[in-house]
Amino acid sequence: MGWRGRARLVAVSLAAGLVVGTAGVPLAVALGLSQRGAAGTVFALGTLAFGFGLVGWSGSIILGDAVEIRDSLLGKNSDWTESKSRRAMVRVGGFGFGVMLGSSVAEVVVYGV
Repeated sequence: MGWRGRARLVAVSLAAGLVVGTAGVPLAVALGLSQRGAAGTVFALGTLAFGFGLVGWSGSIILGDAVEIRDSLLGKNSDWTESKSRRAMVRVGGFGFGVMLGSSVAEVVVYGV
């Protein structure tokens, strides 16, 4: 995968997170949270996804070879690879970062906080 493919991967997950984060704040307000509480909650959920993606990405790099070797020694016909795991974690992290940005935009633009 070249740099364009990697950039597209991050951009798509970031855009999806922006949409979810921006829509999540008014939805949380509609469900009964205050404006500030809704933005904080959606931002925190985005932070959780971003952190999980970041830790998972680094864990894939650190343990990727060991997991692949273990699978081959045990004769498991697993489709798991380090590169696929890193790609998945980039998607999760990019989505979480997008949610963080989207909730911030929704709080400032929509509610003028």
